[in-house]
Amino acid sequence: MRPFSSTISLDEARRRLAAHLRPIARTERVPLEEASGRVTAADVRSPIDVPPFARSAMDGYAVVAEDVAGASKAAPARLRLVDRIYTGRMPSIDIERGTCAEIATGAPLPAGADAVVMVEETSKAAADEIEIFATATAGQNIARRGADMTTGDVIVSSGDLLTPSRIGALAATGCAVAEVFAKPRVAILSTGNEVVEPGRALAPGQIYDVNRFTLGAIVGAHGGVPEPHRAAEDSVDALMAALDACAKTDLIVFSGGSSVGERDLVVDAIAARGEMIFHGIAVRPGKPTAFARIGETPFLGMPGNPTSCLSNAYILLVPYLRALARLPPYVPRTMRLPLGRRIASAVNRHQFYTVRARDGAAFPAFKGSGDITSLSQADGYIEIAADTSVVEEGTVVEVTLF
Repeated sequence: MRPFSSTISLDEARRRLAAHLRPIARTERVPLEEASGRVTAADVRSPIDVPPFARSAMDGYAVVAEDVAGASKAAPARLRLVDRIYTGRMPSIDIERGTCAEIATGAPLPAGADAVVMVEETSKAAADEIEIFATATAGQNIARRGADMTTGDVIVSSGDLLTPSRIGALAATGCAVAEVFAKPRVAILSTGNEVVEPGRALAPGQIYDVNRFTLGAIVGAHGGVPEPHRAAEDSVDALMAALDACAKTDLIVFSGGSSVGERDLVVDAIAARGEMIFHGIAVRPGKPTAFARIGETPFLGMPGNPTSCLSNAYILLVPYLRALARLPPYVPRTMRLPLGRRIASAVNRHQFYTVRARDGAAFPAFKGSGDITSLSQADGYIEIAADTSVVEEGTVVEVTLF
């Protein structure tokens, strides 16, 4: 056995991760319909005015405002109807004093008109005559050309997250593609002679690979492209070959092999291929977590136990990956609940304890680091500080929801 010579605090682990972060620099062009949730890699300026013409903001009648000054129900203004203007075509007749044009919402404003009276304030007096029952001011119910954006305006800036509204703004200017930062490619690999692909029969002493799938789901949900690899055997040569096979990705994530047993050989493989930055964090679960660099590629060694692995993926991998992908920090939902049962915690280790929310309280859900149901049957987790040994029943705790 090779026990940990020391562990670092969770805060120190986060500092070291941040210090070795190099956000993705590659870019690509994607169709606008595939750009949601991506991060823009360049400023985009509008090539046109939006709207590209003055248009009506209401269904109604385009008028000269002076013609309806003082108009009311008792004393309506009467105007001659000279045109009907629909969306998608330009007006054929200019509006002069004493005339008006029926106009649809979004249709181009005819020359000469400077206001639109909504249809509810009008009535047909004859086939070609309209009564107006309300006054109007110049510019009323009109979206002027360039009111939304003018030529040269910055629509999105480099580093912006493409939300639905920003995608809509790009579409409004005729933009069909977006230049975005590439999604980080993340190699995911489990280690251990006992690990078997789901779908195969288990031999005595074997278990199914859980971590490759939970980590892949985490990576895909937080801006990365998971690249799964088959499990590596417990030998330094096999692990070095696995590191070599993953070296051209943007991030390598192994699970297992980073604890302190004789066959936990990831540390030896890293020593042969790169530089260890930390190994061992004072957290529970997840103490045997490692971070290294293999050449220029960052490496996260996660615990092999499924709960420890997935817990540390939420705590460390998600923020690191999102920063690598230039995504904004993930802000999980939280709720405050009284604790439904007393919890004892290991002193000197920051603990992430899974809980279920039930009947207005938070109840412990943690079984063990090797039990995936500690997470799959939980609604979230609470944090217990390293200097706290007991959290009593009834204590109000903050639950971070999965």
